Amino acid sequence: MEFTILMPCLNEAETLKSCIQKAKNGIAHNNLVAEILVADNGSTDGSIDMALHLGARVIHVDDKGYGNALRAGIEHAKGKYIIMGDSDDSYDFEDISLFVAKLREGNDLVMGNRFKGGIMKGAMPFLHRYLGNPVLSFIGRLFFKIKIGDFHCGLRGFNRNAILDIGLNSTGMEFASEMVVRSSLNNLKISEVPTTLQPDGRSRPPHLRTWRDGWRHLRFLLMYSPKWLFLYPGAILTITGLIITAILFGGPVQIKSVTFDIHTMLYSSIMIIIGFQVLTFYFLSKIYAIKAGLDNNKKWLGSFDKFFSLERALISGGLVFMAGLFLTIYSIGVWNSKSFGNLDPVQTFRFVIPSSTFLVLGIQMVFNSFFTSILNMQARGTIKYS
Repeated sequence: MEFTILMPCLNEAETLKSCIQKAKNGIAHNNLVAEILVADNGSTDGSIDMALHLGARVIHVDDKGYGNALRAGIEHAKGKYIIMGDSDDSYDFEDISLFVAKLREGNDLVMGNRFKGGIMKGAMPFLHRYLGNPVLSFIGRLFFKIKIGDFHCGLRGFNRNAILDIGLNSTGMEFASEMVVRSSLNNLKISEVPTTLQPDGRSRPPHLRTWRDGWRHLRFLLMYSPKWLFLYPGAILTITGLIITAILFGGPVQIKSVTFDIHTMLYSSIMIIIGFQVLTFYFLSKIYAIKAGLDNNKKWLGSFDKFFSLERALISGGLVFMAGLFLTIYSIGVWNSKSFGNLDPVQTFRFVIPSSTFLVLGIQMVFNSFFTSILNMQARGTIKYS
């Protein structure tokens, strides 16, 4: 069988009949050898009986969630290609010729773009149309360099085996983003076609929850992009903290009526410590992602191996720690010169703050180096735990 029209369903008796009939028309218009598969996620309103009566095949998915229903549908589909769409009658299953053509051309994933095809009045809430979808799609393009204008379109087609091979595992609405992102990370061929969105035919509210599901999409995009989650914020914090600390080490700085001194230096040193730890998270998460098969960039791991060695990292951490120890001894010497009496905190803390920062950084570097080395060996399969 060449095609499967897949519809996730949860109490869609009001609209399912129309969707199935349109899918039948789409199959006939395009002369497809195809099935209609309904992945039911626990309907109690007669949707199942309606689908069976109309000739659709139905599978029952016990685990709740949009992603769970679709993953089960993909696994049970008989078609080489799958065209999936929501069963709320907001997408026109009759108009699938562009998806069929692109899939037959060899594309692994064909996304619909509602912003190019047209969004009918009342079909998409204001926040979704002008904030949620554009912003999340922009973030997806920025993070992953994917030239897709509508990450969350519910109507899309794909090669079943190609999508099964990338191991999708999201359970909720973020499944839509995961399919696009992981397809790109696995170098699948992705294209886009315009599609139309019309108001759904249900009298009840949609299953989608604006803020909850929007956050789940954003969370997913961040977790799959360690550069934007860890590398860039960590680098900004570390570099900014180093610059401010270095400037204030020489003395207070006055800009117009505002004086920056040791209190600002204290916060800048905290920025350095936090920034360095966040940077470490980037390398750890990158190694783990490659180890877990979430990232197939083995070239990155090879480059990292050329740069990183446990011994080199331990020496670097030791030198940073020694710098902190030297400044600490110097501060104690200053205190000794005052017979261990009261000191001017402004002058003393100008050395104490950098010394304590170097001590913390040195210790972090030593222990993070060991953990990085262990994780790196695991990623290469050269270490096993009993």
